[in-house]
Amino acid sequence: MIVNTQAVNFNANPELLNFVKTRMDKLETYYDKVIKSDVFLKIENTSGKENKIFEAKVSIPGDSLIIKKQCKSFEEGADTAIASLQRQLKKRKEKLRAHL
Repeated sequence: MIVNTQAVNFNANPELLNFVKTRMDKLETYYDKVIKSDVFLKIENTSGKENKIFEAKVSIPGDSLIIKKQCKSFEEGADTAIASLQRQLKKRKEKLRAHL
């Protein structure tokens, strides 16, 4: 799967980019028809602690799944966003199996 990662308004270190890529690659174990994913890492200019935004768009045949999470760190946002993407992909796979 192709993972395009963009850091908006800051320079992301390679460790964070590798973390995101390895987590996104695990989505293929739940649904093997994932084409590509676009990940956007953003920092919001607020005084609150939860100013990191993790946004992902996963392209699958005929549709795309979009998820956006706001957390204290990008790692936490990635974990929660990918967990909900895993649930969505499992549902999608179960629906496809039910139609066969």
